[in-house]
Amino acid sequence: MKLYTKRGDRGETDLFGGRRVRKDDLRVEAYGTADELNSHVGLALCGALPEAIAGPLRSIQSRLFEIGADLATPEDGKAGSMVPRVTDRHVAELEAWIDDADGAVAAMRHFVLPGGTEAAARLHVARTVCRRAERLCVSLAEHEAVGDGVIVYLNRLSDLLFALARRANHEAGVDDVPWIAPPPPPEATPEAAAGAGDG
Repeated sequence: MKLYTKRGDRGETDLFGGRRVRKDDLRVEAYGTADELNSHVGLALCGALPEAIAGPLRSIQSRLFEIGADLATPEDGKAGSMVPRVTDRHVAELEAWIDDADGAVAAMRHFVLPGGTEAAARLHVARTVCRRAERLCVSLAEHEAVGDGVIVYLNRLSDLLFALARRANHEAGVDDVPWIAPPPPPEATPEAAAGAGDG
């Protein structure tokens, strides 16, 4: 079986169930971004990660593949009952992993910037792609039915990826990168006010 079919050469693709849509259709954008997110999770897994981080990520990859199938299959189509859907059980699994990762690191006392170790930076990239996938699914849900658990799962997954990024730094003995607030502007003085119009 060849990898190419030529059916997409005019900028259209098939949803599961047979409906053809443009490749820039919002549903295609949504499941394509879920696939992009899965690739970033795979990239994060290429590094040396403790099992407490790698284990959840491997499971998440399989779930994201299922979410892609979910999004590629309109619920009102003839194939709507043929694909696995995200459930509350999957969301609860994410929440347990969040609690575990968060409990392994110091409490946050400042906003955190992406960085520290390469592993943490890769997880932060995955987190931001996850947020984009979530936004696209919210937009899609304004026009078509989206699986009940998809948006909740992506929302919780972005939290987990943040928590795992912090844990990756912690496990490597590297501090998170803090956001440093800019200094407040100097207080206005009569001298400063008098010179404000100069220049």
